[in-house]
Amino acid sequence: MASTSAQIVSVSSPSMRRCLYDVFLSFRGEDTRNNFTDHLYTDLVRRNITTFRDDKLKRGEEIQPELLKAIEESKSSIVVFSKNYADSRWCLEELAKIMECRKEYGQIVLPIFYHVDPSDVRKQKGSFGEAFTKYDYEENGKDKVKRWREALTEAGNISGWHINEGYESKHINEITTIIVNRILSCKLLFVEDNLVGMNFHFENLSLGLSMESNDVRMIGICGIGGIGKTTIAAYVYNQISWGFECSSFLENVRDVYKSKGQLRLQNQLLNDILDGENKKISNVRQGASLIKERLESRKALIVFDDIEDMDELNVLVGKHDWYGEGSRIIITTRNKHLLNTIEVDYQYEVEELKPNEAFELFSQYAFRRNLPKKDFDEDLLNRVVYYCQGLPLALKVLGSLLCDKTRHEWESELLKLEKEPEEKIQNVLKISFDGLDASQQVVFLDIACFFEGEDRDFVSKVLDGCNLYGEINIRVLWERCLISISQCNSIYMHDLIKRMGWKIVQEKYPEEPSKWSRIWNPSDIYLAFISKKGMKNVETISLNLSISKEIWFNTKIYDQMKKVFAKMKKLRLLKVYYNYDYGDSVLGEGHEYKMHLPKGFEFPPNLRYLHWENLESLPSNFHGENLVAINLKSSNIKELFTGEKNMKFIDVRNSQQLMKIPEFSRMPRLEKLNLEGCISFCELHSSIGTFSGIQFLKELNFRESGIRELPSSIGSLIFLETLDLSKCSKFEKFPDMIFVNMGRLRWLELSESGIKELPSSFGHLESLQSLSLTGCSNFKKFPEIQGNMKHLEYLSLERTAIRELPTSIECLEALMYLLLNDCSNFERFPEIQKNMDNLKDLSLANTAIKELPHSIRHLTRLQRLGLETAKT
Repeated sequence: MASTSAQIVSVSSPSMRRCLYDVFLSFRGEDTRNNFTDHLYTDLVRRNITTFRDDKLKRGEEIQPELLKAIEESKSSIVVFSKNYADSRWCLEELAKIMECRKEYGQIVLPIFYHVDPSDVRKQKGSFGEAFTKYDYEENGKDKVKRWREALTEAGNISGWHINEGYESKHINEITTIIVNRILSCKLLFVEDNLVGMNFHFENLSLGLSMESNDVRMIGICGIGGIGKTTIAAYVYNQISWGFECSSFLENVRDVYKSKGQLRLQNQLLNDILDGENKKISNVRQGASLIKERLESRKALIVFDDIEDMDELNVLVGKHDWYGEGSRIIITTRNKHLLNTIEVDYQYEVEELKPNEAFELFSQYAFRRNLPKKDFDEDLLNRVVYYCQGLPLALKVLGSLLCDKTRHEWESELLKLEKEPEEKIQNVLKISFDGLDASQQVVFLDIACFFEGEDRDFVSKVLDGCNLYGEINIRVLWERCLISISQCNSIYMHDLIKRMGWKIVQEKYPEEPSKWSRIWNPSDIYLAFISKKGMKNVETISLNLSISKEIWFNTKIYDQMKKVFAKMKKLRLLKVYYNYDYGDSVLGEGHEYKMHLPKGFEFPPNLRYLHWENLESLPSNFHGENLVAINLKSSNIKELFTGEKNMKFIDVRNSQQLMKIPEFSRMPRLEKLNLEGCISFCELHSSIGTFSGIQFLKELNFRESGIRELPSSIGSLIFLETLDLSKCSKFEKFPDMIFVNMGRLRWLELSESGIKELPSSFGHLESLQSLSLTGCSNFKKFPEIQGNMKHLEYLSLERTAIRELPTSIECLEALMYLLLNDCSNFERFPEIQKNMDNLKDLSLANTAIKELPHSIRHLTRLQRLGLETAKT
């Protein structure tokens, strides 16, 4: 079977639709009625294939309703494209209807390109193009012509027969044999009607299936439980299984593997591909060998649904060389790592439904229609759909649950769901959790109850400090689709998966939060604190003070605090913070109450991460010997005494009274130091560069602090990547040779600082990508580019006192953005002798520049030249 290329389309319910005809024949009568099509029709009838041939109906401008009905009632359509096919409006209307039925009902379409090039059909060239020249000039019917073109393009992309030479009888025999053996005998899978959003999935999967290729292709469909992987695979199977010599859909491989073993799965696969003629195998090795032997010479479509284990892959799926040319293997799984292991050719991760799709699916189950009732409470509906977060399983389950219920019953169910997740949803999601090992389960619960929204690298290193193998365990959770990683590297978890984690923590003692391993809800934390039962099992506490803030500053809590913390020997992670997204954060950021700790208070010795905002002071005996990270944002502390060998992150931003931090020799593993807004902090200890053990420090943030100068020893921080001195009005000058060894510095932020000039060692910043001097009103001269600065992409000199740029600016070959807006003294742009191939944006608005040099033409990729109100 010669193929052109193939598409996949969504189908409504092909297995349920009533069909009167096996085949509908579409052809141009004057081309093929008395030869090829007549011979094809005769052979179809001879083989008892019920065929509708449209040459008995009276022809006219408008296609007859009987013909439209016949197309709808056909299981498949054969379209014979011949030289004059497109000359007939009737034929084109037939084709448009056929392609509509393909999209709507999953009708199988088989194109035959009879002495025409498939690309002429697809692109409307040759005789097809000539036919459309007359249609395109007609004023009326432009929409109809557009439909015809789209139908031809789509049909031309479908795998079919190109008959140009050879015996026609041989081609006809091949076509009718395929229809008898594959299409009419094809056993379709049941798929439910109430599905939405399928077009998007199928369009993406069609790219991976690449049906025009004779290669063996393996396709992976992955995603969280309940996202619709099996349903999508079943749709694909129904749409394309007719085009293969043999096919099999192995459903719920994980469950069958665990309950009935590998042999059952191997026997089922062999029965499917051998049409029940398989003799039962007695051992797994024999089964794997026989599967390979039977499949390696056959074009097969096999779907392995819900694969979880490497053993399942090895004895069932095998490798590409197990299968014959043109085979397609589809694997659904919750585990991306398995797909990488088997080296699938295309991996497709199923995402949550979009809001409009979620409303439609939910409405089908809750209201038995595509849209909610007009008079239904919109706010209530929004709350339920939002709870489901686009998960099809949840939308179906809750839609069915709330069908025919009153408004008050909906309200009651929502309140119940906050405390008790729906069991059907919970059980499906929990399968993924149960498949994790012990440390992976701990990390999963830490993220669900504590870390969601945090930076992945930060979380990983804090977990390392807890001996929980952060890097690999976070990757495993991502591979199992239990978490997602945003483009800015933050960790997120689907709301229903997060709630599943909460339920796991609560299930043994649902009404006794003091016995939970993790607490995150302010009311539960309050109950635990005042219960006087101790909290010896608590490992993590995350307390948002923006919610019910007043209860945390009463005497009752204050008196209990010292005793309760003394009993929490297992506490690893503690976060007390304000969330400014909450409307009841009355005074806003920077105006919250400062919290005092009781006299004699001690933090638990096992603590690895301490995050406590707006703290008045630390206990006098505080050392934090096991801490990996500390965050004391907006505190009133004057000196930070902590600093031990495991410390990696210090964040004391907006602690306006802070004057001193520990010597760096005590913190050899420090990676990030954030002193933003510490207006009393004026001087950095010189030990920062003299201590040879500092090999990990990557980020220093002094933004809007009181820093006046940097010690020359800072130049020894060879691993530093980010240095922020923006809004440091008292900082005027760098030590001259500071940048000589800073070859890894990528971001240098000096906006609105007091800087007057850059040091001569500036050219040594060979990795620098971004430099901002915006608003540095004392900065007058940009230095010559003397070193190897081949990575600088962003340079902002806006609102500076600069008059000109050195000609060596042309050496910045990676520069994409050069911003000089509001530089009122800037008079001359230098001659450019080299091609600055990457420069896209040159902004010179509100400058004193009068003319641009002719060499500006060397800026070959410039997209924006801003000259607003410039004097040129």
